[in-house]
Amino acid sequence: MATPTDAAVVWNSALLDYDLGGSHPLNPVRLDLTIRLASELGVLDGVSLLVPEQAPEAELLRVHSQDYLDAVKRAPGEPFDVGHGLGTDDNPVFENMHSAASLVAGSSLLAARQIASGVTKRAVNIAGGLHHAMRDTAAGFCIYNDCSIAISWLLDNGFDRIAYIDTDVHHGDGVQAAFYDDPRVLTISLHQHPMTLWPGTGTPSETGGDNAQGGSVNVALPPMTSDAGWLRAFDAVVPSLLGAFQPQLLVTQCGVDTHRDDPLADLALTVDGHRAIYQRLRDLAEHHAGGNWLALGGGGYQLVKVVPRSWTHLLATALGADIAPDTPMPQGWLRAVRAAAPQLELPPTLSDGGDPTCQPWGGDSEHRVDEAITSTRRAVFPLHGLDPDDPRD
Repeated sequence: MATPTDAAVVWNSALLDYDLGGSHPLNPVRLDLTIRLASELGVLDGVSLLVPEQAPEAELLRVHSQDYLDAVKRAPGEPFDVGHGLGTDDNPVFENMHSAASLVAGSSLLAARQIASGVTKRAVNIAGGLHHAMRDTAAGFCIYNDCSIAISWLLDNGFDRIAYIDTDVHHGDGVQAAFYDDPRVLTISLHQHPMTLWPGTGTPSETGGDNAQGGSVNVALPPMTSDAGWLRAFDAVVPSLLGAFQPQLLVTQCGVDTHRDDPLADLALTVDGHRAIYQRLRDLAEHHAGGNWLALGGGGYQLVKVVPRSWTHLLATALGADIAPDTPMPQGWLRAVRAAAPQLELPPTLSDGGDPTCQPWGGDSEHRVDEAITSTRRAVFPLHGLDPDDPRD
């Protein structure tokens, strides 16, 4: 088990400036509440929070076009008809948009550098995970794709086999697109079925370009999938592929909009399920990637009851300081939230009372997620030399 000094955490309150404004679902208060909760619980005791700088333009150009960067820069002064997906309900223009988005990208780059330099094997940036931004387009609340930027940088700085695992409820489409034809990157996304949720991509048939067949993996889960079903699907697909691919590092997008209370989607996980996911990711990094794990944030729109608790578990897991689910919520945090939102019902502990145990897939089709499992395994397992119908693979 790692000690707290074995992981790096990137954070500065300036990251709260990535604020899409008004009643937009991606409210930065979720980040502030997470850091406050983790601090009050002692998760961050002895941890020196790393202060990021804006990503230089040359780093943004790894995955974005110059035309797009120019549009982002001028958008606050020309908010109408700027194009590139900017100025929409999902991606409204806001002041200092370029600098705020560049700081998020710089945060993920700083976390990546900690691992590449050998300072640590694990690093976390909860402000990151903006996985929908495309080369020339903003999408899904995401201006710059910090996930892809960090992966591209890592490929130039000591790593040539990287596995990206996306646990957000939405398909990790921007990262898949960035590396669809790159055999050095294995992208795995588990998400709500694209026929039932934006962005409408992420079917099992999307398996990678001509140069990277099998490098793109998609598990499309039915609405209302619970902890047990989600983890069953994860266990039936991810460990075998990592064993075959043999990555040097895991990059994970840890969106928590899979939660049953999230207002924008229809999966049914609990905070307890999220905690189990993070522990699996940590174990997989240890077994398949030399312990190297870069963990990024992502979606999550139940701002008070879900995101702070789930990502406190993420921070604790990465720091090797796991917190028991029945840990009471600290009174100082509760008082502060009640002062701001006195009518809000708050959870008493870091648990939803969920049961994250699951039955392993055994080649059968008895569980409601088993169609998703078999579809994905049959699409990509043969491309990795694995038998899709043999549960031992």
